Amino acid sequence: MIKIIKLLFLVFLISNPLFAKNTYFQEGVDFFKSKKFQKAKFKFEQDIVNNPKSELSYLYLSKIFNNLEKKNLEEQNLNTVILLNPKNEEAIFNLAKLKLDSSDYKKSKELNDKLISLCNKFCDKSNKLKIKIENLSKK
Repeated sequence: MIKIIKLLFLVFLISNPLFAKNTYFQEGVDFFKSKKFQKAKFKFEQDIVNNPKSELSYLYLSKIFNNLEKKNLEEQNLNTVILLNPKNEEAIFNLAKLKLDSSDYKKSKELNDKLISLCNKFCDKSNKLKIKIENLSKK
């Protein structure tokens, strides 16, 4: 009986930090959806402290910095997402758009070509972006 109590106590201690990791991310998403960007930013940063490879937290941070118009920080977080997962379509698409907005047509085209080669969810958006890149680079 004592062994079972010790085992349950040990499981509770081990699972509690794991639960906290998940709650930081979910709380961040909830704050993001309600446009409380500073609180969301803090929660995603907490999630990253506990899980440095949390590509979704970095992706949400990039979205927050996009809303706050901090393009440099947005780009840094998108690059981190792509470093963690080179096939993250949303990050590649958002970085291609960001590069296009900063008139870096070559990099935008390169990213969009990469996206087209692996697209599943962002195929339509990628094709529209390709047309936009071609039109703007001709000017």
